[in-house]
Amino acid sequence: MDPEQRQGWTTASVEAVPRLDATTDPTPGLVLIYSRLHAHLPSVVPFATDATTLGREADNTLSIPEAAVSRHHALVERRSDGYWIVDNGSTNGTVVNGERVKAHRLQDQDVIRVGDTVFRHASSGIYPFGAYRLDGEVVDAARPFEHGVTDSPLVGGYQMDAILDRLARVAVTLISVVIQGESGTGKELVAREIHRLSGRSGPLQAINCAALPANLLESELFGYKKGAFTGASSDKTGLVRAAHKGTLFLDEIGDMPLEAQAKLLRVLQEREVVPLGSTVAQPVDVRVVCATHRDLEQKVAEGTFRGDLLARLRELQVELPALRDRREDLHVLVRHFLAAARRPKTKVTFPFMLAVAHYDWPYNVRELESAVKLGLALADGGELDLAHLPTPVQRALDGHGRVSSAPAGSMRPEASASPAPKAAPGGRSQAPAEHELRELLRQHAGNIAAVGRSLGKERMQVHRWLKHHGIDPDDYR
Repeated sequence: MDPEQRQGWTTASVEAVPRLDATTDPTPGLVLIYSRLHAHLPSVVPFATDATTLGREADNTLSIPEAAVSRHHALVERRSDGYWIVDNGSTNGTVVNGERVKAHRLQDQDVIRVGDTVFRHASSGIYPFGAYRLDGEVVDAARPFEHGVTDSPLVGGYQMDAILDRLARVAVTLISVVIQGESGTGKELVAREIHRLSGRSGPLQAINCAALPANLLESELFGYKKGAFTGASSDKTGLVRAAHKGTLFLDEIGDMPLEAQAKLLRVLQEREVVPLGSTVAQPVDVRVVCATHRDLEQKVAEGTFRGDLLARLRELQVELPALRDRREDLHVLVRHFLAAARRPKTKVTFPFMLAVAHYDWPYNVRELESAVKLGLALADGGELDLAHLPTPVQRALDGHGRVSSAPAGSMRPEASASPAPKAAPGGRSQAPAEHELRELLRQHAGNIAAVGRSLGKERMQVHRWLKHHGIDPDDYR
């Protein structure tokens, strides 16, 4: 199948998908994380029948026309206990969560590698993801939302578009919003987007409630009159009044002291603020947006957060997904950060993206942005490769492609009681034995790049191993 045919098939298949929401679509399947052929592959592979085949030949459910993929590489079949991926004796193997498997019962968020194409498994709601391409383009005919926002800084596919749709619906109201998410997921960016979409004439004023002690937090929020306390040499307008006709963003609201919570509740109820040292209330028109990584319900139960204040603040709650739960957005985010650094044409290698796809990103989008910046500095104008990533990200490929010792269908490796073997950054746990290298050379007809892919290593490392063992790859060509 030539590129034009593949592109036509991809577009047609996506446009034929009805507009569905992931919460109502029960269909499981695979979501594309990365492939060199991503422009010619669909973004999703639904498990719409009892058997789904993956391989190089055109008669597969999904044809992946690359050399690293066997003619009929793997099969996904529905069994009584769920969906299983079964390797069909492929040359390079089927890799799930970094381990080469013969058969594996798929679980939500499993990362699957077939040749040089990487997917994640979604246990349901697969169809809406199909509208979103890895280059950032969207197939409008299949897009499940019609919010009309085209210039949003929220970068990603279906999951971020779903959030943007909710924001667009409530932004012009005075509904208070609590943004929940791990560190680095973009909570402040969402707050700024709410303010931008609101069209409110006033400014956005932001404060981190965890960064200031109680007395300073109150004076920053509510302001004070001259002489209210020692050092108050002049009047100060607090952030609440400074945000008049605009938006007040309270970051890490879960760390706000109880006394300040009581005063904030009064501001929200009365729509007026009393500066410290004053007896005169001043009217304010503010829209409040809060963010936290804490469980506010638990804090209410512990008595460290007011339930009545939570009821006022959480008229809408927005949950931001962790980056490890939306790996299909990794490539478009990498391209976004390259463009932001004025390096939009910089290329990334497959090993670079393979490590990015397998790392769990505990500090989320912020950590990925830092990784791209480091890569650009280390690459010195060249393409971004595995060696240009931070060491923890490189180590996501430690032992990558090793044969699984766990029973078929067991939990993901990180959930196992036995840790994976330690390894040098960027590759397998130890150098392959001479016989293993010779067997791989035989399988790949002396193709060093293909041997490197099967080992999760770059060609230069393979050449070093061959030199160490005195092996001439020309003997296998």
